[in-house]
Amino acid sequence: MPFDLVEVPAATDDPLAAERDLLAMASDGRCLAHLWQLPPSLVVPRSYQRFAALERARAEFAQRGCPVFLRMSGGGLVPQGPGIVNLSLAYRVRGTVGELSEVVYRHLCEILRHALGSLGVRTHWQSVEGSFCDGRFNLASGPPDDARKIAGTAQYWRRLEAASQGASSPLNVVLAHAVLLVSADPGEINARANAFEAAIGSGRHYLPGRVVSVQQALAATGGAAQDGEIDARVMSALRACVSEAVAPGDSRAG
Repeated sequence: MPFDLVEVPAATDDPLAAERDLLAMASDGRCLAHLWQLPPSLVVPRSYQRFAALERARAEFAQRGCPVFLRMSGGGLVPQGPGIVNLSLAYRVRGTVGELSEVVYRHLCEILRHALGSLGVRTHWQSVEGSFCDGRFNLASGPPDDARKIAGTAQYWRRLEAASQGASSPLNVVLAHAVLLVSADPGEINARANAFEAAIGSGRHYLPGRVVSVQQALAATGGAAQDGEIDARVMSALRACVSEAVAPGDSRAG
């Protein structure tokens, strides 16, 4: 089933509530895509609630104009702000996380890879040690032994129906999410991320040289674009690739 690009209004106090709305809409069998951006902020998984200093640090960063939001999916801290584009896909699948999580990640990475490839930026997925929210399905630019992260991915599953006699596998709705660095400054976003990790005493530290923006990757190939231009070009390329994509699995099964 193809994806419908939708606009989901984001609440100022909790813009990530839009992802819950997207999941609810997809529960009825629709395949939905949402492109969105946030003001300067940080997003952390709920597992960060184990740090005793979390709420104090959140209050301090909010006073500085950098709110910190809690998300449903796992992973680690992710910077948000101008020059960073988010893509969320929501659809139903019949099967288990163990069976389909890699399929979901590969499907999302392929959309990103094709979109960036249309702009002249070659990417692949791999882990990038030293980058924020590192994972096996980062999208990376450069040779495997010296790759830099250009996008991070995550997913969240919600059970709709358990397996029954008529269906051997459970029915779920999945949210697949990507954070793409388009024109954001890696030095600035890493400094912001490291400051928060230090404030909560997590012991984590990220290296700006392990991430790259689309703008930087494009410049390395001889291309050039102004911030506003590259942001618009990336959004257009993503819309085109999403409109041609089909959700993996039997998203209409019910």
